[in-house]
Amino acid sequence: MSEENKGTERVTFSRGYDVCIMGIDGTWRRDCQLNAISDNDAVLTVEGSIQGLNLKEFFLLLSSTGLAYRRCELVRVNGSEMDIQFIKGKNKKKRASASQDTIVN
Repeated sequence: MSEENKGTERVTFSRGYDVCIMGIDGTWRRDCQLNAISDNDAVLTVEGSIQGLNLKEFFLLLSSTGLAYRRCELVRVNGSEMDIQFIKGKNKKKRASASQDTIVN
């Protein structure tokens, strides 16, 4: 992984945790085992072929309903094992508080 990930603690699952990866556009989905995870990255074992899939950007679905997910990009593939990196959201400017928006007479 990259230099910024060295200080991050990684949790390793002895049996793996069932998750899915899904394309940003929702056209494909693969079952996976989550082997290890940190704040910045994760290690997955993919069931089935990933050949031909657009893995530049995709979702890691952490729940069966899809309500818990992270946006990811591929870092490395080694057989059925994938190293992925979480994509951080863009810094959004916080809106000024309502008290600053009102006009004082």
